[in-house]
Amino acid sequence: MQDLPAYCFSLFHPKRRKTREVRVGDVIIGGNHPIVAQSMTTSLTTDTKATVDQMEKLVDVGCQLVRLTTPTMKDVQNVPDLRAEMKRRHLSVPLVADVHFLPRVALAACDHFEKVRINPGNFADKKVFEIKEYTDRQYEEELERIAQTFRPIVARAKENGVALRIGTNHGSLSDRIMNRFGDTPEGMVESAIEFLEIARAEHFHDMVISMKSSNPMVMVQAYRWLVARMNQLGMDYPLHLGVTEAGEGQDGRIKSAIGIGSLLADGLGDTIRVSLTEDPEKEIPVAHALIASYQRSLEAESWDPEQQKVPWDAYSYTRRVSSVVGNDDLPIGGQEIVKVCTHFTSVGAKVFSKSAVVLDPPIERFSSPLSSSQDVMQLLPGSATKAKLLYRLFASKDEKIDVSSQAFDELSMECSPAWLDLRYAKALLQKLEGKTLWIRIQHEEQIATAMDILRIFSTHPNLGVELYHHDLISLGRSVAKALHHHQRNVPIHLCYVSKTEDSKEQEILKASTEIGSLLCDGIGDSIEVQSHHGFDEGHSIAFQILQATRLRMSKTDYISCPSCGRTLFDLQETTARIRSKTHHLKGVKIAIMGCIVNGPGEMADADFGYVGSAPGKINLFVGKDCVEKNIPQEVADEKLIELIDRHGKWVQPSA
Repeated sequence: MQDLPAYCFSLFHPKRRKTREVRVGDVIIGGNHPIVAQSMTTSLTTDTKATVDQMEKLVDVGCQLVRLTTPTMKDVQNVPDLRAEMKRRHLSVPLVADVHFLPRVALAACDHFEKVRINPGNFADKKVFEIKEYTDRQYEEELERIAQTFRPIVARAKENGVALRIGTNHGSLSDRIMNRFGDTPEGMVESAIEFLEIARAEHFHDMVISMKSSNPMVMVQAYRWLVARMNQLGMDYPLHLGVTEAGEGQDGRIKSAIGIGSLLADGLGDTIRVSLTEDPEKEIPVAHALIASYQRSLEAESWDPEQQKVPWDAYSYTRRVSSVVGNDDLPIGGQEIVKVCTHFTSVGAKVFSKSAVVLDPPIERFSSPLSSSQDVMQLLPGSATKAKLLYRLFASKDEKIDVSSQAFDELSMECSPAWLDLRYAKALLQKLEGKTLWIRIQHEEQIATAMDILRIFSTHPNLGVELYHHDLISLGRSVAKALHHHQRNVPIHLCYVSKTEDSKEQEILKASTEIGSLLCDGIGDSIEVQSHHGFDEGHSIAFQILQATRLRMSKTDYISCPSCGRTLFDLQETTARIRSKTHHLKGVKIAIMGCIVNGPGEMADADFGYVGSAPGKINLFVGKDCVEKNIPQEVADEKLIELIDRHGKWVQPSA
């Protein structure tokens, strides 16, 4: 990995990244302006009524930019008719052209749109998956060829006051980039940087940059790398955030929250699009909810370099090294799969039941009732409570503990390990035999105390740290840094505690962001979502977070694009139909793509792909290889199942 500068102001006290302002019509992206929510129509751009109908619905729910698919010149030429119908309805919103493959269409779009999106992976570049090594000279010749094609578009955009989005997609990197950098976040970033450098040489700066992937972890790494590289090169372009092909329902919201929310939480992002396989207007409330949860004030003039010295790699996933705790049936940590747990019950692993003790380091502003369960012992703050609990932990029926005035005074010391001095530690260690001691941390003020407790109980073989709050990101990073400093490789349990006032959707988005961000950092050996909407809800969210980060596949994974004017079939209906037939295939990744633009490239790491190739025709893929072409749509579902079966991944659904 390159020696990259920091990608955000602070990992522990985030501020919003300072960017230049880019005007898109009457909307300004970047600077200190609010984060902009945008979406894309799914109709044919040549269908004036249907397209403006969708625009109207989007604007009604707070959409500030609307993107239109523009695969041909006919789509661009219909924009005046769209403008006329918008004017008739008193509808005003900036329009963005989505262009792939055809530079001449991008050039024409600069005369009709406020912003034009181009994809470096398929703009005047090859994507044929050739195996070829480019010499430095050949590489530079290819760059110059691309520059000659891109410069006229830059000049036209500059002349017309049109912004450009340089939108890299993980699945559509060019053959040239793939051969030099591989299918990596670094390759995604360098693909965009090449175009930025061409535009900068022409003194054009009205650009917004995106790094999209259907894998939220790859997406997060790519944006972090992008910002670090732009910092290195003195660039301050605003960011468009999005997880492409996120899917539908709860899955789509969780993937989007992990990717978009994690970056917003670090102060990155100036405009966002939540890509759901649903009607476009369903995307905007999700976008606004994420923006509202992670508003950041603008960064200070200087960054604190000490806060960036952390023991994990922000640009590639490496799981934090930890010891394994628990018995042979219920191990947590090390290289074990990340567990989903609760305190008193669990799903798939009885992690925090009869084999656990939970201690809460004292903090004045925290209070909680003692659990009525006899299986889990908790030490809670409050002097009288602590004395009673110590009695409960240490005393048997014929044994008492000294709760004299002197002992009571020691117990009342806040934020101090005095109440767990060696007298009590020795007695407690006997009671802990065969159990795991989890030290609960809810606030940063408790970290020092927790480190002292870990020192006092260092001879106990089963120690872990539990993070228990609704704001976990900064807390988790601070704890991981402290554990590294104190050379404690104990496992970390991440417990998101929802707020009672949060709706189900707010809970899903916040839990996914808070836990997902730490998992992207490699922090977390078991996770838990304490939902006030019920145990089943929390359990479902937790497993879906692990699925979205690819850390634990517990069901079929679907990568489905949001529909657009290029889509060659009813995407929502088709996705639902294929899901109904394949949802029992645990761990199998199936991509459902409406057209070849969102075809073999955008499927990213899918095992199998179902891609529209022409009206009523489907291509089937294994990985990125097309294995069957132009299958009639009415038999394509059965052909997909046959394909999955031939590759040994089909099982019959249970009755």
